[in-house]
Amino acid sequence: MSAIIFAGPSLPPGERPTIPGIEWRPPVLRGDLYLSALRRPELIGVVDGYFETVPTVWHKEILWAMSQGIHVYGAGSIGALRAAELAEFGMIGVGDVYRQFRTGELTDDEEIAVLHGPAEVEYLMLTEAMVNVRATVNSALRSGIVQLDVASALIGIAKALFYKDRTYDVILKTAAGRGLAPCALDRFAAWLPCGQVDQKRMDAQAMLRAMIGHLDGGVVPLKVSYQLAKTFAWEEARRLIERTSGRTQDSTS
Repeated sequence: MSAIIFAGPSLPPGERPTIPGIEWRPPVLRGDLYLSALRRPELIGVVDGYFETVPTVWHKEILWAMSQGIHVYGAGSIGALRAAELAEFGMIGVGDVYRQFRTGELTDDEEIAVLHGPAEVEYLMLTEAMVNVRATVNSALRSGIVQLDVASALIGIAKALFYKDRTYDVILKTAAGRGLAPCALDRFAAWLPCGQVDQKRMDAQAMLRAMIGHLDGGVVPLKVSYQLAKTFAWEEARRLIERTSGRTQDSTS
C-alpha cells in the first residue's frame, strides 16, 4: 500500500502517526501534487497548501493525477476547498470544512487561511483560521457559554479581521472596544483554553482514518468519467514543474 499526504499546521508532525506506506509531505504548492503523482502512489491526500506569494496547487494537476488512477482526498484546509470544487470529477472530500464549502455555506477562500511558523517549529500557528473560530464560537453557543447576540458579534468581528491579524486576543479586545458585556467576554475567554475547537485538525484526522481504511480494504485504480485535455498550456506547465521547485513561504490554507 502507498499514500502521500501533504500537511502542515492543520496536522503538524507531532500529531502524525508513523504508518508504513504513508509518506508525509510539507504543505502543497503548485506542481508538488503532479510530481508526487509521477511516483504512482495509490492515494494522495491534501490538507494544507501554500498560497498568496506562490502559486497554489492547480486543479488540473489534481485532475491529471486522478486520470492516472490515483485516488485524491482533501480535507481541513486547501484540500477541503479543492475537494469541494472537484467532487464531481472524483476527488474525495472529508470533514465539516469540506461539507461547508461543498454546500455553499462557505465561499470565501480566506476562511481557511492562517499564518504559521516553519517546519522547524512544527508549523506553529500564529493566527486562527476563520473556520476554527466559527466552530469554536458555535460550540460555546451550544454549551451556553455565550448567547446568540454575543456569538454573532464575535464571528462578525473575527471575519472582519485580516487573516494575519486574526487571534482570539485581538477578537476579544475588539469586542470589548465595541461595548460587548465584559462578563460575557470574560466567560468566553475563561472557557477558551479547554473549549477551543480546531476543526481543521479534526477534519485532517478524519481524512487520515478514511485513507487508512481505503488502503486496508484494498485499492482499485480510480476510473474517471472525463478525458483530460492535453493543451499546449498544460504541457508547458508540466515541463516548468519538472524544471523548478521550491518552498519558502509561511502562509497556508
